[in-house]
Amino acid sequence: MSTSKYILSLDQGTTSSRAIIFNHQGTIVSMAQREFTQYFPNDGWVEHDPMEIWSSQLTVAEEALKEANLQASDIAAMGITNQRETTLVWDKETGVPVYNAIVWQDRRTDTYCDRLRGRGLENLIRNKTGLLIDPYFSASKIRWILEQDTEIRTKAEQGQLLFGTVDSWLIWKLTGKQQHVTDVTNASRTLLFNIHDLEWDESLLDIFEVPSQMLPKVHSCSEHLGEVNCQSSLDGIPITGVAGDQQAALFGQLCIRKGMVKNTYGTGCFLVMNTGDKPIISNHKLLSTVAWKIGDQVQYALEGSVFMGGAVVQWIRDELDLISDAAEIEALALQVADNGGVYFVPALTGLGAPHWDHYARGIIIGLTRGTNKGHIARAALESICFQSLEVMKAMVADSSIYPKVMRVDGGAVVNNLLMQTQADLLEVPVVRPKILETTALGAAYLAGLAVGFWKDITELEKNAQQERIFRPSMSEEERNKLVQLWTKAVGRCKDWIPASSSTVKS
Repeated sequence: MSTSKYILSLDQGTTSSRAIIFNHQGTIVSMAQREFTQYFPNDGWVEHDPMEIWSSQLTVAEEALKEANLQASDIAAMGITNQRETTLVWDKETGVPVYNAIVWQDRRTDTYCDRLRGRGLENLIRNKTGLLIDPYFSASKIRWILEQDTEIRTKAEQGQLLFGTVDSWLIWKLTGKQQHVTDVTNASRTLLFNIHDLEWDESLLDIFEVPSQMLPKVHSCSEHLGEVNCQSSLDGIPITGVAGDQQAALFGQLCIRKGMVKNTYGTGCFLVMNTGDKPIISNHKLLSTVAWKIGDQVQYALEGSVFMGGAVVQWIRDELDLISDAAEIEALALQVADNGGVYFVPALTGLGAPHWDHYARGIIIGLTRGTNKGHIARAALESICFQSLEVMKAMVADSSIYPKVMRVDGGAVVNNLLMQTQADLLEVPVVRPKILETTALGAAYLAGLAVGFWKDITELEKNAQQERIFRPSMSEEERNKLVQLWTKAVGRCKDWIPASSSTVKS
């Protein structure tokens, strides 16, 4: 076992970069966070500056180390978790990105994905990858970047350019350009990876016109991937754990047995169920994905992705100016006894699971002269819970498993009204842990297991602590009425815009 006393976890998210240091009890010792710029160059386009991702992540990691008064030698290992699907392409020699990072939320390749579906490729791709053909995933984003300039594609075909999700980019930078790698969880979100044989798939590379020379080497989630060597205070720390953010959260919540479920309430909402050692290919538009690989053991998961979770509250704050701080929405919503008949379907970037309607657009419906901002705030919070309910129903239909509890994490779960509403609609207890940073904790656990910082998963389970359990208290009659009207509202917003106007360029 390592004699160092701490694990450093890098949590590179959609709107901010964080670094958290954990001790052996899984308790936070120090944390640093920094937001970075969001770019929206066209309708439906979302981009990040890769260099700002890197600089913000390195800065907070060094800040966390300094705040805890620790040296690199005090850190047994580093774990990395990241926003998934976000796509980066950079020059192998210079390290300069050829284009901004195209974010998972980006919809610019809608029309191209429609063409692939029109070629009858959906079943082939779903059976190999467990995913749907959608701009959400990396493959169509890579192709789009390569199509912007003939020189870019030529360089890619000559092996001069590298592709990576955010984990690959960070590891490449952290290791001084020495390691171009990813893990099975991030690879399984690209539409290029066969989740059955755990290899890049040549037929998928041909379909999306992606040169294999660009791809990182795929590893397990818990093994030695290199050491930090970037002329920073982190130099010498081994990188031994990697998982995409939702898989890391599933592991951090210790959903280690088949049928266990967690929901992360971040920018989006991500409901994930452990399905054991075999993937379940969904018949209800959910995603089958690799949950993690430790040693030779692979676990799979079903996932439903809701595009607008906490982002709904951000929109209420930034665009409607109903609140000045996200935390204020609970008090505003509690000013009214119920939603007053108001329903908000936040399809601001289309609808995710189980609809996958990228032509849907947001709608606030049921407004009357008596409607006030409290009703809209409450409808906004309820929209997060209704969307998660739809995903849960699809998950139960696919797996024939109805979870006994739902474990929750993410920034929005501090909202008690949100959590109680979720328990009421799901009809199962909602369990909020003491440590809410379960995504970073999952990456830390994976890193620590690789170096013997924790002996095994049984030892990890001793760290688990619940902060509060929200139990269902709503009558069946009231629940059915709410769900019925929500479903009606969703129907009004679907297929709202014509396909020809959904993107600027495909």
